[in-house]
Amino acid sequence: MLNAFTSFMIIRFAILPLLLALNLSMCKKQESVSASSQQASASSATPAAIATPIAASSPKITKPVVDQTAQVLIFCYHRLVDKIRYPGTEITPAAFEAQMKELKDRGITVISLQDLLAWKRGEKNIPPRSAVVSFDDGWKSQYEVAWPIMKKYGYPFTMFIYTEGVRGGSLGGGEAITWEQLADMRDNGVDIEGHSATHQDLREGHTITLISGGKRTRTKVTGPQYEEWMQNEVVGSKQLLEQRLGIKVNCFAVPFGNYNEHVKEIARNSGYEAMFTVYGQPITFTSPMDSIGRYAIEANKPKVFEDAVKMIATSSGGGAAVAEVGAKDLSTHPADGETVRTALPLIKANLSAVGAIEPGSVQMRVSGLGVVPASYDPKSGTVSYQVTQKLHEKSCSVIISAKSQGKKVEAHWTFGIEEGAAGAATSPVATPKK
Repeated sequence: MLNAFTSFMIIRFAILPLLLALNLSMCKKQESVSASSQQASASSATPAAIATPIAASSPKITKPVVDQTAQVLIFCYHRLVDKIRYPGTEITPAAFEAQMKELKDRGITVISLQDLLAWKRGEKNIPPRSAVVSFDDGWKSQYEVAWPIMKKYGYPFTMFIYTEGVRGGSLGGGEAITWEQLADMRDNGVDIEGHSATHQDLREGHTITLISGGKRTRTKVTGPQYEEWMQNEVVGSKQLLEQRLGIKVNCFAVPFGNYNEHVKEIARNSGYEAMFTVYGQPITFTSPMDSIGRYAIEANKPKVFEDAVKMIATSSGGGAAVAEVGAKDLSTHPADGETVRTALPLIKANLSAVGAIEPGSVQMRVSGLGVVPASYDPKSGTVSYQVTQKLHEKSCSVIISAKSQGKKVEAHWTFGIEEGAAGAATSPVATPKK
């Protein structure tokens, strides 16, 4: 038995090398066949295909091509109340819902503010005729009344909050929204953005109210004291919103729409991507990001909404492309962000930098007045208008449009009117939410 087993093992070890050699030979033959097949395949390909690495055949990732002719209306609301007491900041719930319905009936799509910014960055398309709905300050009626209406229509919207106006803040009374309500809105997709700390005129040298230890002091701050105050208004309020709600704040609505280049600079350096004012006009792809205008909807100005909707509703395929021209390039007077001492200013701009202008196409619009009979001098390229009807607001917006080489060009800017000079000017101090 032992001899048989020994014989078997000898035969097995003798055969094993032969089997290994045979297996190796077959592997090499298979590799040879595979290589021949690859060579044949390569010989049938074009020379360019042979030279191109495999990685290069992957599709190149590029930004989407967006519709640059789309236009957007941005609306700004404050309080929704049944009994109007302050027509400059209030509107009835019935009127508000009727306007939201009208947007739907006219085929104007309500989009989110973040979608608007993504379109402006060239990252995504938006419908040709769109609208953004925003609410300023943080009144509890925005949570209790406006939000249910917006849910009914499935509309996104943005809340611009000044932090001291939230319930519990120095300006937040019983009509103010609470941090808990803001968190509820945040959890349900509502966009929450910045609107300063105390909702006051942010330009240096203006009289403001300082609140410390329950005491309020009216004063003018300049120099280092102004810069420190601004840090809290613009930066501190942003940080507080982000910390309390765990959000990213990238938009800033300027209180009262009053600003200048320094205010813009501080906002940009604070991390705000876009800055919003209250002079309304359709927003185009080229509208500047640091002065995006909104239509303020108020009970005492019922035509503002209708006029805005009519401007954008006349086209079903988006508005005609408009080239935006910076106010700095037009040597405007008053300058963008400047404050003048008269409510009857001379308004002018030089259009020479735009190029050849069609004289009959020049038009000037002034907030509170509409289209004005401005004069245009083709030789100097200057368009001007002497205001004859006293301006009643603390800020004035000017829109100049014209045609150059068959294309529409447009410029807009805003200047302030010194406190007391405007016919109906009131103190820029934020109203406590009583």
